[in-house]
Amino acid sequence: MSYPQPLTPQEKLADVKRQSDLPRIVVICGSTRFMTDMAEADLRETRAGKIVVKPGCDMKSPHELWSDPVEAEALKSRLDDLHRAKIRLADEVLIVGGYIGDSTRAEIDYARSLGRPVRFTHPEVDPDA
Repeated sequence: MSYPQPLTPQEKLADVKRQSDLPRIVVICGSTRFMTDMAEADLRETRAGKIVVKPGCDMKSPHELWSDPVEAEALKSRLDDLHRAKIRLADEVLIVGGYIGDSTRAEIDYARSLGRPVRFTHPEVDPDA
């Protein structure tokens, strides 16, 4: 007689999302140089009935919270971890902008390793197309 295997954390999360009847969750990724485009994508995805999560900080723009270089480096690391958590939470990923840098490429690879569908506002930049 075989016994059912316990659910993985990912399976538990998916089960809770199904039971809660939540709308699909989309995470917006891309270079923060496209923050304006991300805001537009947020609007369109929200209008389509999806829960949207996206980068909350543009560290390329000056701000007192990351004016100290040492604190800025620590914050960048924490924000990278936070964004990976957003990818784990999401049902799908939307890559915004016409440029894929190292960080965005890493996010795409991470999302795909988790089995998340990845869409692009500019499909021609898909590194795996």
